[in-house]
Amino acid sequence: MTVYHSDLHKRKRTGGKRRPYRGRRAFEMGGDQVFCTLGEKEVRIVSKARGGNMKYKLKRARYANVSVGEGKVVKSEILEVVENPANEIYRRRGIITKGAVIKTSAGLARVTSRPGADAAINAVLVEEIK
Repeated sequence: MTVYHSDLHKRKRTGGKRRPYRGRRAFEMGGDQVFCTLGEKEVRIVSKARGGNMKYKLKRARYANVSVGEGKVVKSEILEVVENPANEIYRRRGIITKGAVIKTSAGLARVTSRPGADAAINAVLVEEIK
């Protein structure tokens, strides 16, 4: 379900009710939420944005760019989602968001990118989860 980004339904500064004088417009509607999960093939969603730009979202991922040292990045396979502080249900469903801890072939890593907005998974190695 998309989100409606308009202030026609809010109250006025005086506290009175604002009555909508028109219907909803397409530019006021937001996009659907895309959850990035593990998959065999990488799936990216391309959507049109304001100003003729494009937005790229990652729907399925298999590999992550893991920073293993100072200036060294390794492409490693994602094995599972270990922890997701955004939502406990995301961990159970295997959804990858920024801040999620994933188990990769290089070790445990914390995701630093936003897969739903960057269309890539970048992560840094972590030692242990407390």
